[in-house]
Amino acid sequence: MRERLFDLGLWLLLCVPVLLRSDPNDGGSWTEVAVGVALLGGCVAVSRRWPPVPVAVVVAVSLTSTLELFTASYSLALVAFGYLAGRRQEQTRAALWLFGAVAAAGLLLTAVTHTSLGQWFTLLLTLALAVVAPWLIGRYVRQYDRLVRSGWELADRMEREQAAVADRERLRERSRIAGDMHDSLGHDLALIAVRAGVLEVDPALGEDQQRAAGELRRAAADATARLRDIIGVLREDDAGAPTTPSGETVEELAARARASGLAVTLATTPVPTLPGMSGLALHRVVQEGLTNAAKHAPGAAVSIAVTQDAANVRVRVTSGPGTRPGATTPTARTPGGTGRTGLAPGGTGLVGLDERVRLAGGSLAHRGTADGGFALEAVLPRNPPAPLPAAPTSARELDRARREVRRGLARAIWIPLALLLALGLLMAGVALWTQHQSYLEPEDYARMRVGQSLAELSEGLPDSPLDSAPRRAPAEPPGMDECRYYRSTMLAAIPVYRLCFVDGNLAEKARVP
Repeated sequence: MRERLFDLGLWLLLCVPVLLRSDPNDGGSWTEVAVGVALLGGCVAVSRRWPPVPVAVVVAVSLTSTLELFTASYSLALVAFGYLAGRRQEQTRAALWLFGAVAAAGLLLTAVTHTSLGQWFTLLLTLALAVVAPWLIGRYVRQYDRLVRSGWELADRMEREQAAVADRERLRERSRIAGDMHDSLGHDLALIAVRAGVLEVDPALGEDQQRAAGELRRAAADATARLRDIIGVLREDDAGAPTTPSGETVEELAARARASGLAVTLATTPVPTLPGMSGLALHRVVQEGLTNAAKHAPGAAVSIAVTQDAANVRVRVTSGPGTRPGATTPTARTPGGTGRTGLAPGGTGLVGLDERVRLAGGSLAHRGTADGGFALEAVLPRNPPAPLPAAPTSARELDRARREVRRGLARAIWIPLALLLALGLLMAGVALWTQHQSYLEPEDYARMRVGQSLAELSEGLPDSPLDSAPRRAPAEPPGMDECRYYRSTMLAAIPVYRLCFVDGNLAEKARVP
C-alpha cells in the first residue's frame, strides 16, 4: 500500500509540468497533454520492475521535441526516473548501455538533420546533468542503504555467534566439570574399594563384618561404573561445582592414597609447581595412575617420579603386577586385556587424560612394563601455550563491508568526474575541428583578388564559413548579394575575414574586428 501511494504521488508530481504546457498559446495541446500523462503513468507503473525503461521512454519523447533533450515538460521526469533507476537497479550495465545509446542516437540525428554540433553537446550536457548525475546519486543511496542493512545483519549475526560461542563454552565447561568429577570421585571410590578389600580379609573381623566389607567394595566398584555412565548428562547450570581438589598438591595426593592402603612411593620431593593447565594436568596424571593401580592392580606397589629441566617437567607413574589381598597369585595386566589394563573400562580415563595433557601443550604415553606392570608418563611444559585466537569472521565481514563502501564512494565521485572530463575533452576536440573547418589561411587570403569568381576561389576557401558575422562587426557594404565570414586565427573569434560576392564574383574583401 505504501509503494502504491508513493507511485501515485510521483505520477501526479510529474504530470504538473505537462499540464502547465497545455496552453495552445505556448505551442501545447490537450492531445499532447493526454499522451504525456498516459506515458508518465505507464512509466511509473513499470519503474519498479524495469527501472531503465522509463528513462528510455522519456528520453525518446524529449528527442521528438528537441535534439537538445531539455524540455520544460519532461525534464523533471528525466531527473526522477534517472534517480530511481540508480536506486532500484542492482546491475549497472543496462543503464550504461542506455546512456551510450542516447549519445549515439543524438549524434546520428544531428548528422541526419544537418544541425549544428552545438545541439549535440547540449544533449550530452543535459544527459549528464539530468539523467546520469541523478542516477549516480541513486546508486550512492542504494549503496548506503545496503551498507546500513549489512551492518545490522552483521551485528545480528555477531550477536548470534556470540551466543553460540557462549553456549559452546558452557557445554565445554560442563563437560570438563563432568570429566573432573568422574576422575576425582572415581579416584575416591577406588580408594574406598581398596580399604574395603583390606577389611574384607582382615582376620580380626568376624564373618559378618568381612561380608559387609565385601559388599562395600562391590558397591564402590558399581558406583564407579554408574558414575561413568551418567556423568555425561550433567546439565545443572550452577557454576560453583569444584573441578579439582582445592589446594591439593601431588605430595598430599600421594599421602592420601598411601593412607588408603596403596603402597605409594614419591621419588621426588618437593614436586615442582606448574601454573595453569600444566599444573592441573600434572595432578591429573598422578591421580589417574593411582586410580588405575587401585582398580586394576590391587596391592601393587606404585612409584611416582617427577623430573624437570629448563623447559619441561616429566612425570612417571609406575605400578607393578597387583595381588589381591589374601591371594597368592599376582594379578596379570596386559595392555589391551579386558578389565586388566591401565585404561579404565570404556576407555574414558586415559582418553580424557590425553586430551587434557594435549591442551596443556604436553604429550602422554602409557605402556606395559617387563614385569607385568604398567607405566604412565607425561611431559608437560613449564609455561602452557596461550589459547588460540578466535577465527576473525566478524573482522573479515567488517573489512569486506568497508571495502564495498569505499568502492561505492569511489564510483559516486570518480564516475561523474570522469564523464565530465570526457565530455570536456570531446567538446574541446569538436570545437577545434569546427574552428579548423572555418579557418582561412592568411596566404590564401592574400592571393585572393577582387573580381575572381567563386569557382576560382573554392580551392583556397575552407569547407564551412561562420554561421553569422561576429558581434559589433562593421556593416556590410551595400549592394552585395552575399557576405561570408572566415576565421583568421584558430583560437580567437576575432578578427575575421569577410568576403562579399556579387553575381558569384568577389566584390569586396576585408579583415574586420
